[in-house]
Amino acid sequence: MLRAELDNDGAAAGTWRVSSGSAAVLGLATLRMETAPTTAYIMLGERCLRNCTYCAQAHGSTAPGAALSRVIWPPFPAIQVARAIAEAVAAGSIKRVCLQVTQNRSSFTLTLDAVRLLKHFSDVPVCCSLAVNADDEISELLAAGADKVTLALDAACEPVYRQVRGSDWNKLTEQLERAAARFPGRLSTHLIVGLGETEREFVDRLQWLHEHGIGVGLFAFTPVAGTPLANRQPPALASYRRLQTARHLVYECGIPSGQFTFDAVGRLTGFGIGIDKLISYLGDGAAFRTSGCPDCNRPYYNERPGGVMYNYPRPLSVQELSDTKVLLAGLEHV
Repeated sequence: MLRAELDNDGAAAGTWRVSSGSAAVLGLATLRMETAPTTAYIMLGERCLRNCTYCAQAHGSTAPGAALSRVIWPPFPAIQVARAIAEAVAAGSIKRVCLQVTQNRSSFTLTLDAVRLLKHFSDVPVCCSLAVNADDEISELLAAGADKVTLALDAACEPVYRQVRGSDWNKLTEQLERAAARFPGRLSTHLIVGLGETEREFVDRLQWLHEHGIGVGLFAFTPVAGTPLANRQPPALASYRRLQTARHLVYECGIPSGQFTFDAVGRLTGFGIGIDKLISYLGDGAAFRTSGCPDCNRPYYNERPGGVMYNYPRPLSVQELSDTKVLLAGLEHV
């Protein structure tokens, strides 16, 4: 079908929404940027059938239809975007494509067609973040050329999931576990810090995901006007730094979370490895950079230029490294 469409009129049907930063890198828009995205972020579909209380694309949201988190995603013809991505990949400015897919009746078909179109023009790695009805849909996406499929939990524990997303926690966690076993190294998820979970609950979920071979990208909750959680505060930066450190130690350093310590309210108080070793693990600042798929830096997805930096989209400066260590210095038992 794709080949027929291309041969027929030189353009595949439909439009894709592209994050404003990605559009600038692709030469589709003009935007001043401190740091350019190294991944092309594309949103497929419009208002979602789900009603997640933090999401601008939820069906009950009154946020602009072009918004996701604090980013604007203008529409462009799909064929134009696919060709621009191929050129950017050849030039080395884009390393990956991330498809963010709203849930609707045609989500899977839209995603499969997008992967095929992208792979028609280049060998760019593609991650698909969507809800799937069956494991075989994951298999089809991987066979079409996707290198990773993300099934987003967002919430770290069932009580919070029920509050902000709905009632299918068991279905999704079982699907993640099953798919990760069937497709080793190809499954990932997202976790959002600040939805109401304790740090202990968050760390427990990180450990569970790591044990099942599921990659995880960390996000800081971002209040968005037009959503029910518009007035909730983002997480405290010190808390976010502790959880970034926990992720880095578990995923990158092989430190099991079982040796971490927590206080009575579930706050992380130590990592059980000694201050010198902790500093050696954190010395390059990688723990505090954007986590998730390779080459995904998500500039200012959770941040405003000049504001609090939750996820650094670039190497940290000496001062920034020093600041992160100060935030971690209050741990009772390192």
